[in-house]
Amino acid sequence: MPQQGNIQPRSQPLRRLQASSDVVQRMQGVFQGDMMKEFLAEFISTYIMMVFGLGSVAQKVLGGSNYGTYLSINLAFGFGVAMGVHIAGGISGAHMNCAITFTSCVLGQMSWKKFPVYTVGQCFGSFLASFTIYGLYYEALMRYTNGNLTVTGPQATAGIFATYPASHMTLWRGFIDETYLTGLLQLCLLAITDKKNNPALQGTHALVIGILVVTIGLSLGMNTGYAINPSRDLPPRIFTSIAGWGNEVFTAGNSWWWVPVVAPLLGAVMGAVVYLTFVGSSNIPQNRNAEVMPNPQVLQPGKPKVVVVSSLQPPAPSPASHSNGSSPQAAPLPPASPSPLSLSFKSISPRIKEEEDTFM
Repeated sequence: MPQQGNIQPRSQPLRRLQASSDVVQRMQGVFQGDMMKEFLAEFISTYIMMVFGLGSVAQKVLGGSNYGTYLSINLAFGFGVAMGVHIAGGISGAHMNCAITFTSCVLGQMSWKKFPVYTVGQCFGSFLASFTIYGLYYEALMRYTNGNLTVTGPQATAGIFATYPASHMTLWRGFIDETYLTGLLQLCLLAITDKKNNPALQGTHALVIGILVVTIGLSLGMNTGYAINPSRDLPPRIFTSIAGWGNEVFTAGNSWWWVPVVAPLLGAVMGAVVYLTFVGSSNIPQNRNAEVMPNPQVLQPGKPKVVVVSSLQPPAPSPASHSNGSSPQAAPLPPASPSPLSLSFKSISPRIKEEEDTFM
């Protein structure tokens, strides 16, 4: 009995240690799962993209022309996208944009069960990036605004985080603008990654996609700020409503907030449909220069020449011919006819030979 009493207290710590080990193993299993890896990849890549992009806008607004220009904003977003592709491209595809994720699901390139995983990861990354920029530039923000955070007006700072239409834009013109720009983005992304067409060189996808984003911003970004990404616009807008800008972030621009959410989804699908219908590699013949023959012939590999022995051979010498001392005489052979096996494909049909070289 005393021994049993001593064993019981020792077994409880062991059980607790074993339970803790089981919990750790389960957590490791959760984070090592493919779905969790993709979630974290989208979260981190979107965070990096947004920190660089929002930081460039903050420097331009709060520091003036000494710390940024419209070009620097576009370059920051473009290279932020490039860095995000490097971080998550091999794990989740580095969408960083729920409109791209939505289109991938529509096209059957990924399962719909991954759509909420990708979207939540992107939104969390974007929201945390907004909080980060707010914290890093808090003193500059307070000095610039004197503590009065406004959405519109000469000292407006809500545009650091979310997009708002220009004064010359109406709501529906802005909707068309965002739809069109996102369609261009999706169409060009499909072209860049289409291995059967003319894709970007291996290892250059991140740079080319970043250049694509910069190009869209430099040429077509004035009207609406080219959100082209619900994950880029809605989470920062929610953050600003919490951080002190108030509900005006949702009512400004004739309640503009829903346009960067809905229009990119529609535009991305339209861009994909246009590419796959009119340009997609599935509609391009694999051998454009090949001549179409009514009855194609399958060419076999060349075979060694076969020596055909003629059946007309000289008669075997008889014993009588040897007995009288005369030598055997060989009967003359008829002229040899060419064997079909000794002819080359080119001599049979130059057209077939040319066809063979084309397919090689």
